[in-house]
Amino acid sequence: MTPRNDTTEVTAAGIARLAGVGRAAVSNWRRRHGDFPKPVGGTETSPSFALAQVEDWLRAQGKLVEVPLRERLWQQLAGHPAGPVIALLHTGCGLLLLRDRPTDWLAVSAVSDERMAQLLPDVLDETVTMRFGVRRRRAVRIPAAAELLPSVPLLRAAAELASELGAKQTYEFLLGRQTDANPRQYTLTPTGPAELMARIAGSAALPGTVLDPACGTGALLRAVPPRPDQYLYGQDSSPELAALTALRLALHSDATVRTMAADTLRADAYDDRKAEAVLCHPPFNERNWGHDELAYDARWEYGFPARSESELAWVQHALARLTDGGTAVLLMPPAAASRRSGRRIRADLLRRGALRAVIALPAGTAPPYNLPLHIWVLRKPGPAAKPAPELLLVETAGVLAADGRDKQLWPAVQDAVLDAWEHVERHGTLDERPGTARSVPVLELLDDEVDLAPARHLPPPAAAGGGAELLSVRQGLGEALRRAADLAPPPADLAPADTEDTPRPPLTTVGELARAGALTLHTGTGEGPGGTPVLTDHDVLTGAAPSGTAHESTGSAAGADDVEPVRTAPGDVVVPVFGGGTAARVIDEATAGAALGRGLALLRPDPAALDPWFLAGFLRGTANHRQASSYASTSARLDVRRLQLPRLPPAGQHAYGERFRRLAEFEDAVRRAALLGDRLVRGMHDGLTEGTLPPGAA
Repeated sequence: MTPRNDTTEVTAAGIARLAGVGRAAVSNWRRRHGDFPKPVGGTETSPSFALAQVEDWLRAQGKLVEVPLRERLWQQLAGHPAGPVIALLHTGCGLLLLRDRPTDWLAVSAVSDERMAQLLPDVLDETVTMRFGVRRRRAVRIPAAAELLPSVPLLRAAAELASELGAKQTYEFLLGRQTDANPRQYTLTPTGPAELMARIAGSAALPGTVLDPACGTGALLRAVPPRPDQYLYGQDSSPELAALTALRLALHSDATVRTMAADTLRADAYDDRKAEAVLCHPPFNERNWGHDELAYDARWEYGFPARSESELAWVQHALARLTDGGTAVLLMPPAAASRRSGRRIRADLLRRGALRAVIALPAGTAPPYNLPLHIWVLRKPGPAAKPAPELLLVETAGVLAADGRDKQLWPAVQDAVLDAWEHVERHGTLDERPGTARSVPVLELLDDEVDLAPARHLPPPAAAGGGAELLSVRQGLGEALRRAADLAPPPADLAPADTEDTPRPPLTTVGELARAGALTLHTGTGEGPGGTPVLTDHDVLTGAAPSGTAHESTGSAAGADDVEPVRTAPGDVVVPVFGGGTAARVIDEATAGAALGRGLALLRPDPAALDPWFLAGFLRGTANHRQASSYASTSARLDVRRLQLPRLPPAGQHAYGERFRRLAEFEDAVRRAALLGDRLVRGMHDGLTEGTLPPGAA
């Protein structure tokens, strides 16, 4: 067992996570139970409690059997006296020691906490030096013994979890939890776009040296496919992020890792190095990027960027750090393709053949999620290189839904982009793909605007696939409407019931049923082997197929191939716990096997005790949700354990269950009719306005 850490503190939100309840339940416990642990820290409005005391109280009340190791580890990290970031750095160093020198870890961990803290600095320094070198500006600093002493119980717990998951997966879990808990502190690059950028950079050959000059938490460098003798370089203005990236990459692969902490544009740590590939998700719309100090910098080979064009400064920095023929791939805001203040630099990038492709992603695929970001692909021209006569423009908005939620379609986006890019790499040009891709002559773009937005240069696609497809959609709509009409509840079902003489059965709660063993409760994390389909809250609300993947949904256990996810099974009932809506979905054979996403609760009923459709139907009641929900200023949370349903024998449950099942079929038919109707209307509008359909077709 992990040694108890009596100094760890936990907030009310943490207690709710431990017990699997809402924060309102914790507030009720504090009011109703005089023996509930007293606050030991925090503030009056946000108190903190001793984790050990809380755990003992929950167990005594029968509300907790055992704190999961992962949850205990996270609470220890979040409650660390030096803060979670410092705790995460200490943990990363310990996990690196465990991964690279397991014998030394066993030796230093076999003694008391005090002695372990004294031994660790020297052992960690040897380990870190082996992985990150002895350069004076090395990002990972070795803490002193006094700093490490509060972290020793945390390191022991992390090692215990690593024995189950592996050191890499343990660190990914903790880093993901930290970024999820503090989303405004980090600019994250989701796994999908990161992998796409890395594949573009390595489409011809896997690069041996890769640089990310704005590395953040290291997502782009982590996405680079490994190869022997690989060097990964990162730089970030935040010392903590530079160190976190170094540890993350070292735990992920055996590549040589070097990261530095400094302002890249003002104090480039790699001005003496060249990389075969540069990957970068630079900060957007930065006006204080060094415009006044850097007017005569040698990197501005294509023109001095305006104060409002910080992104074009990053583009030229990336080109300056490439070897001749090397590839840079940057995630860019769409405005950078068309702002007038940047047109001269864009024109020179085109004339000299440095800019090779502009790829528009669907909105919602990367932060800021309200913008359809662009990927710029650049190549460092060699002395004898001839400028490319054409620029590849790709528009993918039509592949993925506008809100970016249909993650199961992301592979289609990636395939469309890579197919177009690799075709241009092989043949130098690309035939028009209406609405999706086109190789545009550079001379056609060198006008007064030099506007490189792909949508403005691509021929429109045939509306909804053309008139034949619209006819098919219309026929499908007719079938869906007829099915919905057939499944609609008959008039007798809509008559009010006479309840005066019908006694209502007694009620029970989900929590009581769980304690009695009639069902088990599980909380979604979205974690699992890479590529595992994930059922998201959006899927439950819309009746869609699992639309996430484990490496997309969590952001925390990306690539955690050894993590055992909570998987759905036929007969499970899944309920969203956030947002205030009323939904409950019974898992069928088609949906079974998906990992359970974040924000979802899974109820697995004992078939001998509970009918799943009976359970799901009553869980959807509006009044039921109202009494089981707690509300913050901008959100609602459902306490699943407080949801109620009547105590009925199996025969009574099955009668209700059959009615609820038929209502679900009716709901699916109505939903499909609505989707087809919307598709038909949009297709007709597009066809009429774009001239691909004559007015008579309407």
